[in-house]
Amino acid sequence: MGHLPPPHLRDPGDAWVYGPNGEKVWGTFGAAGVLVWEPTSDSVLLQLRALWSHHGGTWGIPGGAIRMGESPVEGAYREAHEEAGVPYGGVIAAGEFVIDLGFWKYTTVIVRAVEPFDPQDNDGESIELRWVPVDDVAAMDLHPRFGASWPDLLQLVRAVRDDFHRQT
Repeated sequence: MGHLPPPHLRDPGDAWVYGPNGEKVWGTFGAAGVLVWEPTSDSVLLQLRALWSHHGGTWGIPGGAIRMGESPVEGAYREAHEEAGVPYGGVIAAGEFVIDLGFWKYTTVIVRAVEPFDPQDNDGESIELRWVPVDDVAAMDLHPRFGASWPDLLQLVRAVRDDFHRQT
C-alpha cells in the first residue's frame, strides 16, 4: 500500500473538487468504491447513504475519496471495509469500471464475495446496508451517478456471474 498520513490527520484527498461546469464531486485524488456480488443469493451489497453525505438518502456502493498515495483499488477496498465491513480477504477482484470526467475519476471495483458475510456500518456513513438481488437494483432510489452507471455495471456483474458458474 502507498504511504498514508497518520489516521489522526485529515488527508488532503478529503476535499471537494469543482469541475469546469461547477459540478461538485468528492475527492481531490478521485474516489472509488466496491461493488460486491454474492453468488449464493445473486445479490449486490448496497449502502443507503447518510443524509448528511453528498446525495444522502440514495442507494450506492460503499466508497469515498482516495487518499494521498493510494491507488484507486486500494482506496476502494479501504472505504468498503471502513463503511461496510467488507472483509479484505473475503472478496476476489473481478473487474473495474471507471467514470472519467476529465478533471476527476471514480473507480468501481467489482468483486465476488468468497462466502456470504454480514455487512457492518463501521463509520456512521450508512443509514442501511443491504444485500439487494441484482434484478431489483434498478428499481431503487439510486445515487445519480451510480444509477447512470448501473446498466454498464450490471453487464459486468453478469459477466462475473457467468464466469463463476462456468468455473463451478
